[in-house]
Amino acid sequence: MHFPSEGELILRILVAALLGGVIGMERELSDHPAGLRTHIALALGASLFGVLSGYGFREFNASRTVTNYQVDPTRVASTMVTGIGFLGGGAILKEGAKVRGLTTAASLWVTAAIGLACALGEFGLAVATTAVVVLSLTVLRRPQRWPVFRRLAMANETVVIRVKAGRDAGPVVSALNGIEGMSVRSLIVRDRDGEKVVQADLVGSGGFGLEELLTPIGQRDDVDTLEIS
Repeated sequence: MHFPSEGELILRILVAALLGGVIGMERELSDHPAGLRTHIALALGASLFGVLSGYGFREFNASRTVTNYQVDPTRVASTMVTGIGFLGGGAILKEGAKVRGLTTAASLWVTAAIGLACALGEFGLAVATTAVVVLSLTVLRRPQRWPVFRRLAMANETVVIRVKAGRDAGPVVSALNGIEGMSVRSLIVRDRDGEKVVQADLVGSGGFGLEELLTPIGQRDDVDTLEIS
């Protein structure tokens, strides 16, 4: 059995860090919980685990008649697939009725696989996977806003409306409920420093842009600011 040199193994770890950093940079620029350093560390750790699993026990590479030790490199890979879940769980956040961080959790999981692929010398697979992940994270963002899908997909947004001090939030809520082509899935009214804040999860029918539908709300004289997230 051929064992790579130490220099080659170090190169594999460095390539894993580089590819993990490419994915992490996109997450960093998008201001997500797990960014550049997290993805680099994850790819490094996965790669090191893979190297140690595949080549760290070379002294025991012998038949059963020579040694009682049995090495199974696949155990580390199978354990990583499930064990990496705790990091992904830390990246998933629930904000009101929305759940955020699922894409970042998935990118962490894929980054671990890329690091393991580099550890085993599968650079072509690792680079190809990195390219596909980065393209999906950048080019395929918010497909419901693509012109080709606008008339097919339901638009989902969260809007935060700050009502001017001393004004009642009731008329604003009524105006939201009265917009045709849009329905309010959930709504919360909070009092912050004497100012009413309306947070609503909205669903728009296919072919309707929520930004356009909410324009009259933002122009009301009793509305201070309107933000769509």
